[in-house]
Amino acid sequence: MAIHLVDHPLIADALTVLRDRTTPSESFRRAATRISVLLAAEALRDLPTTPVTVETPLASAAGQRVSADIVVVPVLRAGLGMLDAVLSLVPAARVGHIGLQRDEVTAVASHYYSKLPAGLGSSVVLVIDPMLATGGSAVAAVDLLKQAGAARLRLVCIVAAPDGVRAVETRHPDVAIYTPVIDQSLNDRKFIVPGLGDFGDRLYGTR
Repeated sequence: MAIHLVDHPLIADALTVLRDRTTPSESFRRAATRISVLLAAEALRDLPTTPVTVETPLASAAGQRVSADIVVVPVLRAGLGMLDAVLSLVPAARVGHIGLQRDEVTAVASHYYSKLPAGLGSSVVLVIDPMLATGGSAVAAVDLLKQAGAARLRLVCIVAAPDGVRAVETRHPDVAIYTPVIDQSLNDRKFIVPGLGDFGDRLYGTR
């Protein structure tokens, strides 16, 4: 499995805003959008393209168009906070949804919803989930996608923990992870430390 630690000053800046406990929801959303755009661009760096020729107002010009079918799958609910940012890069992408609820006591993820596009076998599938903590949700999401035929999967997260990275590596060694940081550990509630708190609560103002 490839771990891609995405190093960019704009990502570092946005991550600092997200970590700050005093950041209000409005600013948190803006920072989440900024960092998601940059992470997705890196995760899609090797997309295949087809050469084309277009007419500018002055002359013909050689260009490239993306030739891959891209599917974006947010893990609900927090992954929705990254979706619009990714679609701003690839507006033609198809979108699936996977709903997973983590038990606050056991930290085990239970599946309550999924709606996936057909024909995933030849698609580049981007799973977006901001927090890779225990890895339970990520593994469950990839399990569902592979059962639906997906073969080319990438996981994009904003903060990862060593436990989550190990879980994905053990269960799905063929799935690349794109993240700017692997934090220290998990606490006894299975939250990432130092992390940034509950991403969904901070995004939607429900904390």
